[in-house]
Amino acid sequence: MNKPKAALNLQTLRRVLTYVLPYRRHVLLSLACATVSAAASLLIPIFCGRAIDYMLGPGMVDFAGVVRYALYIAGVTALAAAAQQLLATSNNRIAYCVSRDLRNETSRKLQRLPLSYLDQHPSGDLVSRVIADVDAFSDGLLMGFTQLFTGVVMIAGTLVIMLFLNLSIALLVVVLTPLSLFVASFIAKRTHRYFTEQAKVRGEQTAMINELIEGQKVVQSFGRETQCLAEFDAVNDRLGSVSLKATFFSSLVNPSTRLVNNIIYAAVALVCALMAIGDHPAMTVGAMSIFLSYASQYAKPFNEISGVVTELQNALACVRRIFTLLDEKDRTPDAPDAADLAAQGHVSLSDVSFRYVPDRPLIEGFSLDVTPGQRIAIVGPTGCGKTTLINLLMRFYDVNEGSIRVDGTDVRDIKRHALRRNIGMVLQDTWLKAGTIRENIAYGRPDATLDEVIAAAKAAHAHSFIRRMPDGYDTIITENGGNISQGQKQLLCIARVMLALPPMLILDEATSSIDTRTELHIQSAFANMMQGRTSFIVAHRLSTIREADVILVMRDGHIIEQGSHDALLKHNGFYAELYNAQFGI
Repeated sequence: MNKPKAALNLQTLRRVLTYVLPYRRHVLLSLACATVSAAASLLIPIFCGRAIDYMLGPGMVDFAGVVRYALYIAGVTALAAAAQQLLATSNNRIAYCVSRDLRNETSRKLQRLPLSYLDQHPSGDLVSRVIADVDAFSDGLLMGFTQLFTGVVMIAGTLVIMLFLNLSIALLVVVLTPLSLFVASFIAKRTHRYFTEQAKVRGEQTAMINELIEGQKVVQSFGRETQCLAEFDAVNDRLGSVSLKATFFSSLVNPSTRLVNNIIYAAVALVCALMAIGDHPAMTVGAMSIFLSYASQYAKPFNEISGVVTELQNALACVRRIFTLLDEKDRTPDAPDAADLAAQGHVSLSDVSFRYVPDRPLIEGFSLDVTPGQRIAIVGPTGCGKTTLINLLMRFYDVNEGSIRVDGTDVRDIKRHALRRNIGMVLQDTWLKAGTIRENIAYGRPDATLDEVIAAAKAAHAHSFIRRMPDGYDTIITENGGNISQGQKQLLCIARVMLALPPMLILDEATSSIDTRTELHIQSAFANMMQGRTSFIVAHRLSTIREADVILVMRDGHIIEQGSHDALLKHNGFYAELYNAQFGI
């Protein structure tokens, strides 16, 4: 069981090193500073011991010698402090730059992931990986560089000096040292699974918090506060339980290694004391103090490294979640010879089949030919595939079978950016970014002038409410337009498309949140905007699509009727049923 886990940890560490490699200069500087700091610290016990030997007893003190070594101690202490400061600065840069690079790569990865992945994973868990997990990894990496470098150099330096000064005492320390390593390793192996579970549950908790905040109005309207709090408490209790176990077992490392190191210190003190007493002592009191200092210094890094091991276990668990995200398969890339596009608006679908889940067909054998400038309305019951068809046209998903062509070119042979640049889309689910109203309207054309933005807002009948806002077009709206109404958000989204004016339009329930009076004005503006533009209109309110050139009636992923509004009513089929049910005829 442990071998695969050890191999996984080693593989993760190797991958982490690829992110550290670009900052190898800082790593080398950190190693140099750690060496200088450790060397300076190792000299202090020797100077202290020499100074003690100059103080043989009352009236027998060589003050000149004591002062000389005191100055040496002050000098190396200042050198050690400077090296430690530079070490901390260098390590901070490494840790934070690696964290920045990880966040940048994760952010870019999110832009490359297929929409299917984002649809199937809670956004809160993804946020937790990008924010909380990277922070935890950064803390572990910083502690690792800061204490691991110095600790390893200190242990090696202390051991070398002790071997040089007294072989027997040094061998005693070497023989007892594995006890400390064994205890730390034994406990660390058992803490890893708790840190992994902790990171997983923390992501689950973040996802739940995100969900509750976004749906707070719905939660309160249905009186589900108590149940939601109970569900949150359950997740919070699980996080508390696994965090407590991780913290408890990790906290055992330091006192356990301290116990072993105190045993080593006691053994060294006993042997040195025996060698320092008697008529012919083999060791001076100053030399004894040197060894006791080294025994203490030798043990201290083990205690620090045991703490580092605990943090590294947490850091590895967190960074592995990040790597899991980074290893997800990207969406199908654009072909190397993918074409750019200046669309005329001819769209054709040939025997298109698509399913989100392999064993659940949604659209099968779907064919359609739309000439430039046509207005195509798509209606049908919920779940018949209307929005799915829009996703396929925008190439958010690729067809399983058949093809979709724009101006004779398969959309899979067109650059995604070029395809979407030619399509303006207004959805029922509005999205606005935190920023000014002007920035949101100009989202598709950041270089648009204020006059152009105002003209688009007027066309969308949004100008009047914008003018009443505290700062007009410079009014800041919160994330996703939380401080304006749903209808106002939809008007801004419509203005955004009217400013871009692409050759093709997709309107998916674009006026669902707008009052009837304003909708009449918007429909008039849409009619002007759709002149000469291929337009796809998804609507449940059938009164909004009477003027469409062709109405497609969908059911179970198939077109069962198509024609003009009047022709379909005369046909007295499914469309007529929908229309009569809606208007009570």
